Amino acid sequence: MKKKIGLLVLAIVLIGAAKFYYDVNLNYNFKAITEGKVYKSGVIPPDELEDYISEHNIKSVIDLRYPGTKDLINNPEIPEQLTREKEAIEKIDNVNYYNVGSRQVPDQPTVDKFLEIMDNDDNYPVLIHCYHGEGRAPLFSAIYQMEYEDMPNEEARDKTRVLLKWSSFDDGKPKGEYLKNYKPRSSK
Repeated sequence: MKKKIGLLVLAIVLIGAAKFYYDVNLNYNFKAITEGKVYKSGVIPPDELEDYISEHNIKSVIDLRYPGTKDLINNPEIPEQLTREKEAIEKIDNVNYYNVGSRQVPDQPTVDKFLEIMDNDDNYPVLIHCYHGEGRAPLFSAIYQMEYEDMPNEEARDKTRVLLKWSSFDDGKPKGEYLKNYKPRSSK
């Protein structure tokens, strides 16, 4: 009996590890936030972007990487990465590329720039991405849900988490506290 339980636990762990590997490394943490309207992901290689854009009819890509010029100066690879992605998107008809570089916890001007893009119905469906698709992209997805779907803060924050605990969105963590205290424009 112990052997069967051990094998079952091992099988569950292996299945979980395989799914995690697929989600992160093969599917780039791509996920529908609101099917047909808003998606989030990590960086999708430029040569694979067109497939994702075509399959989901994406009209706009919001890249949350690389806030501020300090990052650009200290890492010469960054402009090349942005340029390759932007060029790949610009080759696709009727798709917009927006760089809204954000820190892990955004400042108000960054949120305002994001909301300005999201306010334009012509930009939908939208893909929101950061580097890994695990921090800024879920955070901005939660902002979207609070602003445009009237989702309560706690529900939007809970949807950002892969794990129920030990997340950067937990109580007391900067991103978790930011989402708990976020005030949608309709409530101001």
